[in-house]
Amino acid sequence: MSTNLGHHHTWCPHATSVVNVSDSCIRDAWSSLTPAAIVALFLLVSLLRRTFKKPILPESISKLWRPFLSIEEAEALEGDEGEDETDEDLKKATSTGQRSVWRTVLFAVTGLFQTLGGLFALLTAGTWFYTGLRPVIRPSATAMSDLLVVYIALLCGGVLKLGGEMIHSHWETLEWVAAWLNIGSLLVVLSALFSMPLNIPSSRINKDDIGTTISPDDYTSLFGWTTFSWVYPIIKRGRYTTLNEDDVWNLSSTVRSKPVFKKFSDMKQPSLLKQLWLANSRDLILDFALTFVSVIFQYSSPVFLKLILDSIGQRDDTTRSPDPPSYKAAYIYAVLMFLSTLCKAEADVQHLWYGRRASTRIRSELMAAIYDKALKRKDLSGIVQPTENQPTSEDDSKTKSKKKMSRAEKKRAAKEAKKLEKSADEPKAGADVGKIVNLMAGDAMRMQQTISGIYFLYSAPLEITIACILLYQLLGLSAFAGFFVLLLGWPLNSVLSRRSIRIQKGVLGARDKRMGVLNELIGAVKFIKFFAWEDRWIQRALDAREAEMKWMIKGRINSVMFNLLWTLAPILVSIFSFFAYVWAGNELTISTAFTSIALFNLIRTPLNVIPTWIVQLLQAGVALKRISVYLDEEEVDPQVSSLMRADSPTYLPGEEELGLGLEHADLKWNEVASDKKDEEEQVDASTATSPTSPSSPEITLQVEDADLEAGVETSQSLLFSPDIEQPRFELKDINVRFPEGQLTVVTGPTASGKTALLMAVLGEMTLKAGRIIMHKNPSRIDENGYIHSISFAAQTPWLRHQSIKENVLFGSLYDEERYKQVIEACALQPDLEMLEDGDATEIGARGVSLSGGQKARVALARAVYARTKYVLLDDPLSAVDSHTSRYLYEKLLCGPLLANRTVVLVTHHVELVLPGAHYLVRMLDGRIDTQGTVEDLRDQGLLEHITYDAAADVHKEEMSRSDEKDIETSNNSPVDEEPSEGAAADTTAGEGKKPRKLVKEEHRETGGVKWAIYKSYLKASSYWIWGFLAFMVVVVQVLGASEKLWITVWGEAYPKPSNETSPTFFSFRSFAAMPDYAENLPNGIHSHHHYHESVFHTLANVNTRGTFGFEWPDASVHPYFYVGIYGAIGISIALANVLSVTAQYTAALRASRVLFKKLLVTVVKATFRFHDTTPQGRMLNRFGKDIETIDSSLAGSLQAVNTALASFFAAIVIIAVVFPYFLVPALLIGLAYRELAIGYLNTGRDLRRMESNSRSPIFSDFGEVLEGIVTVRAFSAESRFLDNLHAKIDTTTKMWWTFWMTNRWLLLNFDALGGLAVLVTTLFSIATLSKGAGLAGLCITSAMTFTSSVYWACRFWTALELDLNSVERIVEYLNLPQEPPAIIENNRPPAYWPSSTSESLIRVEDLVVKYAPDLPAVLHDVSFTLKAGERVGLLGRTGSGKSTLAMSILRFVDPTEGKIIIDGIDISTIGVHDLRSRLTFIPQDAALFSGTLRDNLDPFGEHTDAECIDVLRRVHMITDSTYVSRVASREHSASSSRVQSRAASIIDGQESGNLVSSASSATEVDTKTRITLDTKVSPGGTNFSQGQRQLIAMARALLRRSAIIVLDEATSSIDFATDAKIQTAIREEFGGSLLLTVAHRLRTVIDYDRLIVLDKGEIAEFDTPHNLIHKENGIFRQMCLKSGTFTELEAAAAAKAAGNKPLDLPAPTDENPHSSQS
Repeated sequence: MSTNLGHHHTWCPHATSVVNVSDSCIRDAWSSLTPAAIVALFLLVSLLRRTFKKPILPESISKLWRPFLSIEEAEALEGDEGEDETDEDLKKATSTGQRSVWRTVLFAVTGLFQTLGGLFALLTAGTWFYTGLRPVIRPSATAMSDLLVVYIALLCGGVLKLGGEMIHSHWETLEWVAAWLNIGSLLVVLSALFSMPLNIPSSRINKDDIGTTISPDDYTSLFGWTTFSWVYPIIKRGRYTTLNEDDVWNLSSTVRSKPVFKKFSDMKQPSLLKQLWLANSRDLILDFALTFVSVIFQYSSPVFLKLILDSIGQRDDTTRSPDPPSYKAAYIYAVLMFLSTLCKAEADVQHLWYGRRASTRIRSELMAAIYDKALKRKDLSGIVQPTENQPTSEDDSKTKSKKKMSRAEKKRAAKEAKKLEKSADEPKAGADVGKIVNLMAGDAMRMQQTISGIYFLYSAPLEITIACILLYQLLGLSAFAGFFVLLLGWPLNSVLSRRSIRIQKGVLGARDKRMGVLNELIGAVKFIKFFAWEDRWIQRALDAREAEMKWMIKGRINSVMFNLLWTLAPILVSIFSFFAYVWAGNELTISTAFTSIALFNLIRTPLNVIPTWIVQLLQAGVALKRISVYLDEEEVDPQVSSLMRADSPTYLPGEEELGLGLEHADLKWNEVASDKKDEEEQVDASTATSPTSPSSPEITLQVEDADLEAGVETSQSLLFSPDIEQPRFELKDINVRFPEGQLTVVTGPTASGKTALLMAVLGEMTLKAGRIIMHKNPSRIDENGYIHSISFAAQTPWLRHQSIKENVLFGSLYDEERYKQVIEACALQPDLEMLEDGDATEIGARGVSLSGGQKARVALARAVYARTKYVLLDDPLSAVDSHTSRYLYEKLLCGPLLANRTVVLVTHHVELVLPGAHYLVRMLDGRIDTQGTVEDLRDQGLLEHITYDAAADVHKEEMSRSDEKDIETSNNSPVDEEPSEGAAADTTAGEGKKPRKLVKEEHRETGGVKWAIYKSYLKASSYWIWGFLAFMVVVVQVLGASEKLWITVWGEAYPKPSNETSPTFFSFRSFAAMPDYAENLPNGIHSHHHYHESVFHTLANVNTRGTFGFEWPDASVHPYFYVGIYGAIGISIALANVLSVTAQYTAALRASRVLFKKLLVTVVKATFRFHDTTPQGRMLNRFGKDIETIDSSLAGSLQAVNTALASFFAAIVIIAVVFPYFLVPALLIGLAYRELAIGYLNTGRDLRRMESNSRSPIFSDFGEVLEGIVTVRAFSAESRFLDNLHAKIDTTTKMWWTFWMTNRWLLLNFDALGGLAVLVTTLFSIATLSKGAGLAGLCITSAMTFTSSVYWACRFWTALELDLNSVERIVEYLNLPQEPPAIIENNRPPAYWPSSTSESLIRVEDLVVKYAPDLPAVLHDVSFTLKAGERVGLLGRTGSGKSTLAMSILRFVDPTEGKIIIDGIDISTIGVHDLRSRLTFIPQDAALFSGTLRDNLDPFGEHTDAECIDVLRRVHMITDSTYVSRVASREHSASSSRVQSRAASIIDGQESGNLVSSASSATEVDTKTRITLDTKVSPGGTNFSQGQRQLIAMARALLRRSAIIVLDEATSSIDFATDAKIQTAIREEFGGSLLLTVAHRLRTVIDYDRLIVLDKGEIAEFDTPHNLIHKENGIFRQMCLKSGTFTELEAAAAAKAAGNKPLDLPAPTDENPHSSQS
């Protein structure tokens, strides 16, 4: 061996080249030099570090390589503890622990033994010396990477020597022993090294939790990490049981949202892209490097295969010596090929892990940043986006432009429109709730997807480069003739890509419109049912859907073209190259032809990937731009936001002085900062005809589950800007300091700026001049134990979807005594006693299950409970009755809970609260009109004037509010009035029950997808199409096989010299090369490339003359013939693929059409109970996300599974025919596959289902917070909400992360198994196949196809099950409980029914009603009879069943017993449509729909314009002055609908004369706010005041002219003037009809004919008001006495009894004929 050293001087004289491994000297040199070089490098680096004491690389490079977040740092950030502990932990951990002493000894001894052994050259000795010293000098308890590298290099060297000697043996026995000992000792030290952990858990971590609640990936051993076996426990668990949330371990702290976001936000960079890159550069660089390694190994497989087949060929040709060297070589190559497969698999798993970690962190970083921004940005909730106002309908604007524009103007307008269209797609600031949720759900997800698949972009060019080099070696320049085809196809490709982006925008626009219609439909579904308008709305939704389908069909056609282009490209490339090659006069030999075909096939996939990824990147760019525009929006001042204060501990103005107030302040409402360009656009907005979408093209390619759930209900109040700029509301020169520890009252007329004053103090307005004095510092506590912070109760209470108790505590600690005092003082005790679950009652989103007064008091309790020094209360008294407001004044405002606290109370009830007030501020038109202590003002005589004005306001308010708390009702839907439907009724239930959920948990399927689901999908998409698709799959497989056979024929057609071997080359594309392909490609293009492109090209030496018995022409003479047919087969494969894609798209569109319609109809016609207990978001989720899955990916997944399975069977058939022995190992390998696959499928399915369910809460919670952002900021609760979000993100991420980890585990195991299968086949072939290389090649390649198709079938199967989850969720809704049939054909009521002359028009007999079979009855044995033309009032406490009774008449609840007979017909025998279209119901909160006023009055166009105008006049919606000028105003009415000035809309809930009051004097009618039939209505009618909406609903009822009218009276949202008008309208206009009013105010019904008083679901009293008011101890009498206006009521009742009725005008003469038609 020592002679080796002699060689070094002359550098191996016998060797022909440096890589000629057959020379033993070269082998020795390599095996000694490599490890030595590595060690030298390590030593050099550490030496340089020691000498220079600073990093070797420049900072700009080294910072990219720094780990973003180490485990220790992450744990510290998460726990928010000091860092010193971390450093000590770290020192403890990395210093040698007891555990690794034996390892250190082992490493040292082995190293020294090998060094001193002197068996090897000096270099090797040096290397071993290093491995012995390193663990002693720098011991470590965790795996040592430098040792790992050195040992592996030594092992490779040792194996190289050993292998070389096995083939060319020159050694003696001693040398063999030494070589084996060397390898043995290396294996021992490596196994010791592999058993070392990656990290040592710190003291914060409980060791026993690792692997149960703590993810083991940080602490697993090196072996566990390389084999990914740490994932196995969860797969094992998931294989046999259904996983739940607790079964999945938590994320590693380095991926958790909170530490990641904290660290991310510290790395501020000029652009978001830079910041993301810096935070994730290390992972991305590793991803890149390992992808590179993987590609290198991928190309080594075919090289080894060629070597194996060549050596088999040599073996066959050489005279059969028993053991030729090539024979051994073949075995060695087989083993090397197996090892390179394993290395590739390992490189893949690692690079995918790094890529996945980067993408997961990016998602968390972006989601948290968006949320964090939402907590800091200025509140823009009431703003109308200038360029987003809904366009007037297209033709409308066209006709307008014709009238008014000269040609020049038209040209200019066209230009502007074009410019506008361009800018319309640019992201704009001022995002609304829906858009913000979209950023989170769509754009952050889009970024994450792009990053997790971005390695395609680096691997594809690399693969193409390698293949091109090899091709050039084979074919010379003519190889590039083929690429000329690609250049020709490129323009076509770019046209298609551009078109696809345009179509994408179209689809998104249409989808937004459809979701808009559905949003409105589902939001107002009860209302639509009241009027029996379901069919029209279903049609409206289907029309919107059809428009979307048109775009989708365009998109599908585009995809088919794309597909055709990219399937044909590689085939055309190879044909052209061959033609060029032959044409240039070269002879196309077998080896050239087959090797180049293999290479062309290798290029196929990367060429397909590049264009789709370019589109992906562009879309990700758009997403990133949208997020960064949003993140740059304006923020509130640091003194307002506790988060910003935490970030900047600097001194802030206004903090040095304590107190609360404003100094010389001018303020305005927040606006979107607009630049010049935007302003120009605003001016031109009126000329643009194209609807500009508020968001950018790729708003969300996949709107995730719940962005609906949140964005849904935020009424998209797109108010329509009138042509004339509205004067903006401002606060001018405000100087006020609220006295410490005292009660200040703020009063003033409606819309004077009272709420604005509170907002200004809270810092929620834009400060133009002056300053805000506000001090929030939760860490400071005053002498009374109150913290320096603010609590706030808004005018419209913001409540969370939690229990009442959680709402009151709002994150504060629970103090039982204080809590009870607060509940008592806020008058909540009686309400809680009435609710079955008490304070554990869950209140739905926005407090839906509470009445208006209850909501206000819960919000009040929250403000009082918090131990804050400053309490701001915005008009809490207006929502409660006079009796409760006095109680609140005495117990709360003057009570101990608010003593020593600075309280600012906005109210009209000045007289009530004045005695307890210390200071008074009166607002007028945005200025402070009067202020001072109550004493001073009284002395100056100003007080009477103020209290007198306020009293008038209070009077209005009282008139417009229920007089009596007992009659208070929810201001929500009528049915909700029995609080939480039936929960209240069940007061008898025993204690200790779990609180009943108002909204049930969303259902999650378990187990595999049922066959019924497959069936319903296949049926919806037509069995015929799927039959055709199955046939096409077979055709493609047959064509694929014939391609292989044709190559065989071609090879044989060459004249053969006797000794020529048949060279062969083949390409094996491992499946890991595209593991996320399926996930990341748009619109199912993916399902048709050959994933398993083990395209086999070799040639079977079958020594028969002419295959198939044909005489084939000589290939060297007629090469074109063979090239031509090869091309024809290729092209037909491409066409077959395109055909199946087309069929599959057709199937998908058909299915989505059918399922959408079914879903729509069942949801709209579902029972009331369903709509009450199902959150809107959950329904919209089905219409959004799930329908979208069916639209886009489902059919592709199904087809992909078919294709993968088909190629699997094809491979098995080929092997079985050629090589039956293989079936034995194949069976065993197959069983192993099945085990792995089932574990993966079961686990993956559960994880994905949990992931999609756990994503919903993020968005619904987010929507909720955005609505209550002012309250959250006032309470300084932002960081609590942010932590809550981190927890939610972690929950959904852990499912998602664990799912991908199981996928990586499967990938690695499948790759290893696949390699094993190929190894077995190869060894078999070498040993047994005497027929030569051709058949061996066929077997080996088929084995490869076999393994890859199994993997893909598995991957696609999971994807398919996930997609079918959507069908599952839709099918679940197809069986909803439905309402009774709309029309019963053989039992339709006569045309005149119900007649207004009938004596007993409504007869109720023994009615018993339950909401659900398991709930107690709400009405018991109710019986009464009502006559035509009567006016009857329904009264009773909250929960007595008033609304239920009214609902039963319209058959929203079917009676359990008893019946309701209307004009002789039992209503349960006729269709609900017939019933509801003949009655009229006017609900409390009249819903309006988007469209014009006329559409709202008369949606079916059954009446003339004149009639519509007439009813509007009769309800005083328009006055004569407007009537006269109606024609004139028609022209500008398109944009003339009024915009509430922001102040008015926010400030008092009641509109007053400065808005469109339905005024009677002509002067008051403002020119710009005339109402006509063409006035536009925004969704929900938000551009009309509550009172106007009520009037429009009245007009609607008048137009229907029913004989029976049920009126659910509106609550306190209407001012006195409007209320008087409504009452007059009712008296005058509904004279001939039976009017049944569910009453909340006594004075409304005191002059009715009879009153029904309900109590606990039974009729307690039924008589005339006069009789009832005098009935001793009667319920009605008690109500009147409590109301405080008993004498007035008594007088009115007496007047009615005496017959002095208010004048009932006679009905118009034409009423009767109409009523008979209607």
